[in-house]
Amino acid sequence: MKLNLIQTAILLSLIPTTSTFAGGLDRSGQSISAFLQSGNYAEAGISVLDPDVQGKDLAGNKVSDMAEDYYFPTAAIKIQATDKISLGLLYDQPFGADSQYATDSTTFGFGGQGTAVEVKTNNITALIGYQPTENWNIYAGPVYQTVDAKVSLRGAAYGGPAAVGGYDISLKEEEAYGWLAGFAYSIPEIALKAAVTYRSEIKHEVETLETFGLGTAVFPSSITDITTPQSVNLDLQTGIAQDTLAFANIRWVHWDQFAVTPDVLKAKSNNNLIDYSDDQWSATVGLGRKFNAKWSGTAAIGWDSGAGNPVTTLGPTEGYWSVGLGGQYSPAENYFIAGGVKYFWLGDAQAQTGGKVAGNFEDNTAIGYGMKIGYRF
Repeated sequence: MKLNLIQTAILLSLIPTTSTFAGGLDRSGQSISAFLQSGNYAEAGISVLDPDVQGKDLAGNKVSDMAEDYYFPTAAIKIQATDKISLGLLYDQPFGADSQYATDSTTFGFGGQGTAVEVKTNNITALIGYQPTENWNIYAGPVYQTVDAKVSLRGAAYGGPAAVGGYDISLKEEEAYGWLAGFAYSIPEIALKAAVTYRSEIKHEVETLETFGLGTAVFPSSITDITTPQSVNLDLQTGIAQDTLAFANIRWVHWDQFAVTPDVLKAKSNNNLIDYSDDQWSATVGLGRKFNAKWSGTAAIGWDSGAGNPVTTLGPTEGYWSVGLGGQYSPAENYFIAGGVKYFWLGDAQAQTGGKVAGNFEDNTAIGYGMKIGYRF
């Protein structure tokens, strides 16, 4: 049951093209599936997420949708340099956050301004793989990562402008390096492929500017330590019938004990800016089906544990359940266009600040869309 190029690409039409709404700050899922494709291969994609996250403060007042739409691109190229050596370059935006509370909220807003957060990361991963036999692939490589962020805290949840409710922080974009390593095993005749990938934590020392009192108290710049977490991805796929694949992804991210602790905020309030209490686990399982020489599709369900509850007010959900559909059109065997959609039922959560619950967020949802093109050369 050896699959042709169209069929072996079928798994690409779902997970990498539909964005995730995962525990902690996790976004892309850090897939390396492009590097595990046969021959020379390149791809580019974009994903968009439209979340709707609402709740109530402790007084029972409605907190309107505070989650911003966001998008992130991905790109990859893989070269089979020799029969036993492959090279790859991957780009993604693995972690991030985009939130904006309503400016008229008294709990999370003040003076026409609302609590807001924007966190951005960029990853470039270089890979070299060694294939001692047709079945095995052992790979490793360095990871270049940048991170920057802006956060504003407003409203009674943070004690008002006399306390932390007028706090702003800007974390300047900084670069740092990590690494990954893993191995894959495949049996092409039955479309079996299994891969385990470990990514190291990456430690950043970020130049930081903090202000209090709506900008009236400005402190000298300092350095904040931010360590993006280590993770493990397990990817599986196998043919289960003619023209049909089953696939699964299991992911662990070490968010336990993650914290961002700026110097001045810690000295004045004894609080962290962001922290998480639990590790994140997630899983996706599904089926892929080739309908004819040009069309194939996938269907999948997903689960994410979140990273603990109560959660930060900057991202008040705990994990999710999801369903997703993907489609792929292959005009020729050497290229394809794929698209996908996912619907998320977001986990209920209590939002806390300074160790105190400030609101409850329940019955929230999100929808994600994605597109990608792939080319073999």
